[in-house]
Amino acid sequence: GEVLLYKDATGELSEIAKLDVYHKTLNTPGVNAEEGLMGLQKDPNFEQNRWVYMYYAPTGDKWVNRLSRFKFENDALDMASEQVILEVDSQREICCHTGGSIAFGPKGLLYLSTGDNSTPFDEEGAKYVNRGYAPLNDLPGKQQYDARRSSGNTNDLRGKILRIKVNEDGSYDIPEGNLFPVGMEKTRPEIYTMGHRNPYRISVDMKRGYLYWGDVGPDAGADSLMTRGPRGYDEMNQARGPGNFGWPLFIGDNFAYRDYDYGTGVHGEPFDPERPINDSENNTGLRELPPAQPAYMYYPYADIQDFPQVGSGGRNAMAGPTYWSELFANGGGLPAYYDGKVIIYEWMRGWMMAVHLFEDGSFNKVEPFASDIKVNSLIDMELGPDGRLYLLEYGSGWFSANSDSSLGYVEFNGGNRPPVIDGLLVDADSGSLPLTVTATVEAHDREGDAITYLWDMGDGTTKETTDPKVTHEYTTKGDYTLRVTAKDAQGEEVQSTPQGIVVGNNRPQVKIAIQQANASFYVPGKPIDYTVTVNDPDGEVNEDNVYVSVEYRTGMDAANTNLGHQQVAASVTGKALTQSLDCKACHKEKDASIGPSYRAISKKYKGQQRAVDYVMTKIVNGGSGVWGEVTMPAHPTVTEDEARQMALYIQSLSGDDTRKPTLPMSGSVTPEASQGGKTLLLTASYTDEGVEGTMPLTGSNTVVLKSNTLSFPEETEVEGMQPVAFNGMDLLLVTAPHGWWRIPEIDMTGVSAVVVTVGWQAPPSAGYTFEVREGTPTGTLLGTGEMPTTSAGQPAGMAMIPIAQPTEKVEGLYILFKANGVADVPVAIINATFN
Repeated sequence: GEVLLYKDATGELSEIAKLDVYHKTLNTPGVNAEEGLMGLQKDPNFEQNRWVYMYYAPTGDKWVNRLSRFKFENDALDMASEQVILEVDSQREICCHTGGSIAFGPKGLLYLSTGDNSTPFDEEGAKYVNRGYAPLNDLPGKQQYDARRSSGNTNDLRGKILRIKVNEDGSYDIPEGNLFPVGMEKTRPEIYTMGHRNPYRISVDMKRGYLYWGDVGPDAGADSLMTRGPRGYDEMNQARGPGNFGWPLFIGDNFAYRDYDYGTGVHGEPFDPERPINDSENNTGLRELPPAQPAYMYYPYADIQDFPQVGSGGRNAMAGPTYWSELFANGGGLPAYYDGKVIIYEWMRGWMMAVHLFEDGSFNKVEPFASDIKVNSLIDMELGPDGRLYLLEYGSGWFSANSDSSLGYVEFNGGNRPPVIDGLLVDADSGSLPLTVTATVEAHDREGDAITYLWDMGDGTTKETTDPKVTHEYTTKGDYTLRVTAKDAQGEEVQSTPQGIVVGNNRPQVKIAIQQANASFYVPGKPIDYTVTVNDPDGEVNEDNVYVSVEYRTGMDAANTNLGHQQVAASVTGKALTQSLDCKACHKEKDASIGPSYRAISKKYKGQQRAVDYVMTKIVNGGSGVWGEVTMPAHPTVTEDEARQMALYIQSLSGDDTRKPTLPMSGSVTPEASQGGKTLLLTASYTDEGVEGTMPLTGSNTVVLKSNTLSFPEETEVEGMQPVAFNGMDLLLVTAPHGWWRIPEIDMTGVSAVVVTVGWQAPPSAGYTFEVREGTPTGTLLGTGEMPTTSAGQPAGMAMIPIAQPTEKVEGLYILFKANGVADVPVAIINATFN
């Protein structure tokens, strides 16, 4: 229920409200309640009336999702100003599908999407279940498994897109042209479109009035046309007027499901899209529904010939805005080429596309949009008042605080583009006098122009080269900032991030030695002995300044974990750094000076999730306007690790310091069983006392050991599979009857077996055979195994693969899979354990 405000002028991010919301089941374990704060939108006349709309699940005994609006004044939401506009009944203690997207269209009409509030999973212990097909179970007490009670019910607001006109007092009227007229028996007049599963993001064309949404589809991986119906599809939809879009009786191009008796397992005839009949015992609306309308674009887990551009893998269809340059005073942020085109996107697959329409508004074709921009689970897209296309990225992991989540925007450059700097490397960032540094910049020009490099060495020396490498000797003690500007033949240029150089002080060297046979894995419960040694070329080592910690992280690999001492004892290192820099000229620990005290800063941001990152940014970049008009200087020579230590020290002054005390320099750590599947990082850090005229320097080292239970981050190399993040886990979704995944550079010393764990929403009808091979998918066979069948005739969900040929370090390990029959439902590889 948290509402955040980002102020572009200051870069400040703050919490401005926190609604008391239902967001987890109270009595039913193991269920992900997807409610909470689900929708947020400003009024079309926001500048005049200051109304902000929210769709949320209030706590309490009343099971509803509520559409309300609140006044936003002076950077705060007035919670007492709430006007409750509309409530939608919602069955709780179950999962899933909430919708919750709010959009405004022409004439100020408000559109609200709602999900089917139905359970897509199979009922445990039941003989006849959904198996990823349409949920049509109307047996007594099984309402949550019947979407005909919601999406297919003309007298229910769930599984719909509603359209209303909100009045000044918070009441609403029904506009002309909704699906059912006011007063019609067994209908709700608020309904504009029905037959939706989870229309998670919607938008309205502000010129044509067309409504767009992506509908997240069911999970069946194969057609069962003679018994149940079609496999699962996600849909991209358009409504040029009111209508029924079919769910749960139809999917995709009006592919029809069959009626099904969950008491006997007997199937009926396919539903008729021209005359859909809802004969569910849970239906309180009309029996005969409006004719079903097909989606204009639809796709399953696998490739689809009709829409090859969408690819394969996980699915989560999302609908963005329709662009019109004339609606913006400056022509907007995109070229007029995109006028009238609809921007759609895919949360799971990471693409954005532009939809072309014929003159009558019907679907013409689709093409990639900004395909060179990598997005990390794009969850929302909005056009700002300046015509910029803003992107909200959820990040790569579900139900977690993702470091790759972000708010950004797309900026169009229709002319010559400046070069791109991919990285700046120096062979030494510290050392004794004189210090010779060789810097190398990695850059490219997108038009292929020649690049000139303008070097600023930070000591008053500048150099111009056509070579991306330069060597320079520093002869005076101090802290310097090295930068390079890359300029193309047309004069467009870009500047690198600054690189700090400390002359006159050497960075301490930290080493960690561990004693265990396997260099890749740890085994939960098995101790790891270690020894830390420190060498400081400029003085005696003060062991009080050594900090040793162990932590566990998800979704990491060895190439990405040398992040240093993120948990360094701030009382030792962060305080020393603040006192050695010019920070002490503006800040004191307890009392105000030119700038605020460190204690005041810590209190201002206490408890905020992003406090450390925000303070780090201010330390490195400087700033003004938060505490007054005096500009605080930037510190570009401070590294990310050092800025983090300083921020942690400042944070600790409010008592908001949860770091653990240091481990000894020599000792033993026992990996926790509860951390199985995560990467273990044993980190040692040392900050020296500094040398007169230079800042203290920190050296660190990290030993990375993967759990013997491996999950699968996004960058996992695969064939016939798709890496996905779900429920906080990194999985491999199987999208083909056979394929493989690769584990790079792994130590197999002592490994006698690999255990593969498989999961599903409905048990597949076929088991799987697995092979472990070295080097390539056709390399040396190390072992093979089967996923056996249980006494109930279903796959067991686990395969044991004995390793017959002992080996040591392997540069690439391939695990192959093959379905032993028709793979009728999607399965996922949850993890692989090396024993």
